[in-house]
Order: sequence, then C-alpha cells, then structure tokens
Amino acid sequence: MEKGTKVIVRTYSAGVHYGDYAGHTGKECTLLNTRRIYRWQGALSLTDIAADGLSVESKISAVSPEIILTGAIEIIKVTANAQDVIDGVKAWKT
Repeated sequence: MEKGTKVIVRTYSAGVHYGDYAGHTGKECTLLNTRRIYRWQGALSLTDIAADGLSVESKISAVSPEIILTGAIEIIKVTANAQDVIDGVKAWKT
C-alpha cells in the first residue's frame, strides 16, 4: 500500500482508526492525521465504512497528528467517496 493512502485500521485492543497510511511492520501500523472511530452508524461493517462512509451521528475523535498502533488486525483502503463522507463528520464532543 502506498504512503498517504487513506485507510481504516482495526486493532486487537486499541479500536478502529482512520487516517493516512505511513507504513507497517508485522502487526505495528503507523497512521498520520488520524481519527479514532469510537462508534459508527449508517454502515454494517468497516468494509462498508471504507466503501461508502458512515452517518454524521457516528462518534469520531478529533484529528491526531500521528499514532503507532500495535496489534493491527486489518488495514482497509478507503474510497474517495468514503473519505469525503468521513472527513465531513465533526469531532464528537460530550
């Protein structure tokens, strides 16, 4: 996968993250400009989110400049359409 590609990463214990792929080695994956997807609506699975996005009622964090995720289980490339949808969801506030 090329660096800078928008991806969704599911981890063993750190949840689900969306951001710019920076690389991975084994089960360790680095993302830049990343957001944690805490809870989603409007999609059945992460595959669906990567293809079509999710609803604005979903709970997504603010952007973090970089994260190193250990225990990555899957890395899914995000379509351009889904990027626009996900990027349009405001950071969730309590």
